[in-house]
Amino acid sequence: MRFGYRDVCLDHDTGARHPETADRIRAIRRALAKRHGVSYEEGFLAERTALEAVHDPEYVAELEQFLADGGGTWDADTVGVEETWDAARAAAGLAQWAAEAALDGADGRETPFSIGRPPGHHAEYDEAMGFCFFNNAAVAAQGVIDADRAERVAIFDWDVHHGNGTQDIFYDQADVFYGSIHEQGLFPGTGDVLETGTGEATGTTLNVPLPSGSGDTEYVTAVDELLAPALDRFDPDLVIVSAGFDAHRHDPISRMRVTTEGYGVLTDRLRTISDDHDAALAFVLEGGYGLDALAESVGMVHETFDGREPLESDGELYEKAKRVIDDVRHAHKL
Repeated sequence: MRFGYRDVCLDHDTGARHPETADRIRAIRRALAKRHGVSYEEGFLAERTALEAVHDPEYVAELEQFLADGGGTWDADTVGVEETWDAARAAAGLAQWAAEAALDGADGRETPFSIGRPPGHHAEYDEAMGFCFFNNAAVAAQGVIDADRAERVAIFDWDVHHGNGTQDIFYDQADVFYGSIHEQGLFPGTGDVLETGTGEATGTTLNVPLPSGSGDTEYVTAVDELLAPALDRFDPDLVIVSAGFDAHRHDPISRMRVTTEGYGVLTDRLRTISDDHDAALAFVLEGGYGLDALAESVGMVHETFDGREPLESDGELYEKAKRVIDDVRHAHKL
């Protein structure tokens, strides 16, 4: 794979006790150094116009001034320093690079994966939250639409937390599909089955709030039975995976049971779905806070594109998860 990375993303200092640290990126790069076929691209810093395409200009200006003054605690979870401004612009720009590279034809072993930080999927139109300042995947999606490079973009979010920001930004926008599989009841508390979009965009938001303890079988079933048919309707030109790895069974802040091998299976499914629609495919890093689990899972995504065939779980579908999947199917008439 081609990975997007920029050193300035390490300068976003959240403090020694914060789970979202530069060590996450360092761990990923150490793991990738042991693997064949990895290359890196620096991308670019997102321009203000790209940020303001999905964020309130007053919010962007307020954040810039807050960080220029030295930063601090924006909310209980979200902290920044002066260097965070360029790190956040780099993370958004790397996501843009990934989307554009995919549309330029980068696929197979060249499939792009942005590993910038801070993450983005909690950042709303006019607010930072949940470790996120700019919504990286949203900046990338809107950027290619505004440039007439894609008519329809699908964002699929497998982070354990619901991407409230991505949903907020595109909830009434029919040319962007947002699908999320997340842990029910976890921060930020959004992502109900009945949140499906509004107006002409009704049906372009798909939420699968799986119960705690769900793992490979539940995630893959949700992709096969819900995401795939929903994208058959939407027919995207580009699929962006908001790739958080905190649903891993060894992640310290969730209670889900996805395995490293399971992320390989999910990757293979997303590759197949994208190929079926002749859609470009790009990955953008979100969460993941167990360093070994995060690094090995990103490595698994890479190895899947490098020819490895991941092993599927033969476990039975969790009964509580089955009920959620049935509810989603009914809500979307799938």
